Amino acid sequence: MLVLLAGIFVVHIATVIMLFVSTISNVWMVSTFNSRPISSGLWLLCNETCDQLRVSSDDEASLKTVQAFMILSIIFSVIALVMFIVQLFTLEKGQRFYITGAIMLVCWLCILIGVSIYTARFTGGMEVFTNPHHGYCFILAWICFCFSFIIGILYLVLRKK
Repeated sequence: MLVLLAGIFVVHIATVIMLFVSTISNVWMVSTFNSRPISSGLWLLCNETCDQLRVSSDDEASLKTVQAFMILSIIFSVIALVMFIVQLFTLEKGQRFYITGAIMLVCWLCILIGVSIYTARFTGGMEVFTNPHHGYCFILAWICFCFSFIIGILYLVLRKK
C-alpha cells in the first residue's frame, strides 16, 4: 500500500509539472511559414521572435477561457497535492482521501474544459501556414487530463493503512 501511495504521489507531481509546462510553453500548434517553423500557444505566437498571440474578436473570449481553465487546473492540482500530504498525516487508519480525490477531479474537469475549447476553436486556425499540427504542449495537456482522472479516482478508492 505504501508503494502504491508513493507511486500515486510521484505521478501527481509529474502531472503538476506537465501542467505547468503545457500552460507556460507556446507550442500548442506547430507549422511552417515561408519554410520557417512557427508555433502558437496560449499566450504567444513564436517564429524567430515571440509576439503577442493575435486572435479575432470572436475567438478572444474562447482564448481567455482556455487560459483561465488551464491556470485553474494548475491551482487545483497543487491544492490536491498539498491536501494529500495533509491528509496523509492527519487521517486515521482506514479512512479514504475523499477531499484530495474530489479536488483532483475538479482539476480534471478544468483540463477537460480548457483543452476541449482549444481543440474546438483553435486547431483549424492556422490555414495560412503549411502543414499545421499539434505541438507537445497540447499533447501534454491531454496526458495530464488522463493522469488527473486516474489519480482522482485512485485517491477516492484508496484507504490509509
